[in-house]
Amino acid sequence: MNNCISVVVVTYNQEQTIGRALDSILMQKCHLPIEICIGDDCSTDATQIVCERYATRFPDIIHYHRNDRNKGVIDNYYDTLLACNGQFVADCAGDDFWVDPLKLEKEVRLLEENPSITLVHTAWRYYDEPSKSVLPHPILSAENSITDGRRLLVPIAIQVSLPVIHLCTALYRKQTFLQAYAEDPMLFRNQAFKCEDLQLSFIMAYAGKIAYLPDVTLYYSTGKTSVSNAEDDERQFRFVTGVTRLSYYLIRKYNLQAPEINHYFNYRIFALAMHAFRLQRKELFDEVKKLRKTWGVKGDWRYKLVRMGAPIRFFGQGKKHYPSFAFLFYKMLKKLIRS
Repeated sequence: MNNCISVVVVTYNQEQTIGRALDSILMQKCHLPIEICIGDDCSTDATQIVCERYATRFPDIIHYHRNDRNKGVIDNYYDTLLACNGQFVADCAGDDFWVDPLKLEKEVRLLEENPSITLVHTAWRYYDEPSKSVLPHPILSAENSITDGRRLLVPIAIQVSLPVIHLCTALYRKQTFLQAYAEDPMLFRNQAFKCEDLQLSFIMAYAGKIAYLPDVTLYYSTGKTSVSNAEDDERQFRFVTGVTRLSYYLIRKYNLQAPEINHYFNYRIFALAMHAFRLQRKELFDEVKKLRKTWGVKGDWRYKLVRMGAPIRFFGQGKKHYPSFAFLFYKMLKKLIRS
């Protein structure tokens, strides 16, 4: 590995934003050299044209690779990461962008001065694409901190909405990743886990200390056009299932113990049941039942309430009074959950 910083940029059909992401990396002022490794997952729009133009302008910095087939986010990310040459690695998604030109300099100084630190991350903000406005977001902390990573293992493993570590704000040691990858490659390559960042944050925390800077360095893109609700529910069902499988794997492998772990699995089972309920898909609800047994979850009152309404939702169509009853049950369920 070279004494430089590698920035992983994975992209797919992001012709409108990939240039912005690359510009935000190129503006970095750092005492170490920087390379940008782009993994284009066989985009079908003009992403390739934009990336090749940048690679031509900055041949000593940008290494562009286009997959000849779509690999999916997991393999595309880790293939790109393994191709990096730097001893330090950062990450910027093709639709996000950095806003602090000293981001990498601040982070790499901490890593160079503190060998026990495996990862540095920062604060970030949401960026609404339609309005081009920055949305408020709670800062994790107003102060710098260095934390024993083992204290973060449970929060990372059971995070639900906001990430404990937003990887696109982070800089981490590649050697730490390589050691974990050699010991357990399927932790990173298992397609059933559906994500690539949670396990990276976890193994960095397991291996050393985690540093945090309160500086806002990333604008995280939101507000893009979504697919239909039905498709979104099924996509969310698969994603939540995959991430929860990863959480279960980490919790068992590293023997994590905490009261909130049970709450996490109860919430996940309920969320999956609600997706199945909205989609009126009995086979998905049957899958939830199997997952509940696999994960050893009894299911709290929310899950039991959904289970009570499921027969009406799934089998009531065609009976005159059942569809309206199912609709009223669904409305009542949402109100109870929000209260």
